[in-house]
Amino acid sequence: MLRPLFRSPRFDARRFAGALALAASLLAPVARAETPASDPRAVAIADQVMQALGGKPAWDKVTGLRWSFEVTVNDTPRTARHHAWNKQTGWYRVEGKNRAGVPFVFIRNLNNDKEGRAWMDGKPIVGDSLQKLMKRTMSVWINDAYWLLMPYKLRDPGVTLKYAGDTTIAGNTFDRVGLSFANVGDTPGDRYWILVNRKNHRIEHWLMLLQGDKPPPNPVTLEGWEQHGGLWFATVHHEPHAVIMTRSIEIVPKFPDREFAGP
Repeated sequence: MLRPLFRSPRFDARRFAGALALAASLLAPVARAETPASDPRAVAIADQVMQALGGKPAWDKVTGLRWSFEVTVNDTPRTARHHAWNKQTGWYRVEGKNRAGVPFVFIRNLNNDKEGRAWMDGKPIVGDSLQKLMKRTMSVWINDAYWLLMPYKLRDPGVTLKYAGDTTIAGNTFDRVGLSFANVGDTPGDRYWILVNRKNHRIEHWLMLLQGDKPPPNPVTLEGWEQHGGLWFATVHHEPHAVIMTRSIEIVPKFPDREFAGP
């Protein structure tokens, strides 16, 4: 009965290959960690993407982030969650309302599955119910954080990068880079392709072929780019059945203690 709280139409944490390993790698700076099978041209393009985002040194210096994850289907809002993540300590907070309109706040340390707290309608959750909610919290983190941070994670452990040629869209030339995943996460058979605009080295299209699905891959756009703390983030993602928005982005130099203490 917890599942409806976290599912969004046609996408959930399953959509992101290497999910657990990729999520864990978000907690620490990573350099040259992609698999040895990656080809040099694809790795060079990934480095250009990171530089265009603001550069790895700037990303490594970030203490934390706040953002919202919102989904609209047929112009109808379906999901809205608000996140806070301390990148240095691993503490994470998500809050919103479930489908019944009941407010929730979940807090856990992404480095330690024994550290977590949850409230539904302002009431603390304990025991087995708390443990189930902590697992769901990790699934929400995997899904919502990867929508925001995918361009920063191209060289994570377990990712294989392959150059897949170029293509032209609306007069612009894009380099196509394939991502596959080496024995990580729940669905290592997922495949992605990113399309990087040669003019600005920005990922503007993302193709997803999920484990068990048949071609063609699902197309997603990266639009509405905003700069925060010297780093660039896409805030709007169009896919055939929904619009996913990662908005209200803040670079947080220092979190108040209460942010990861309770509602």
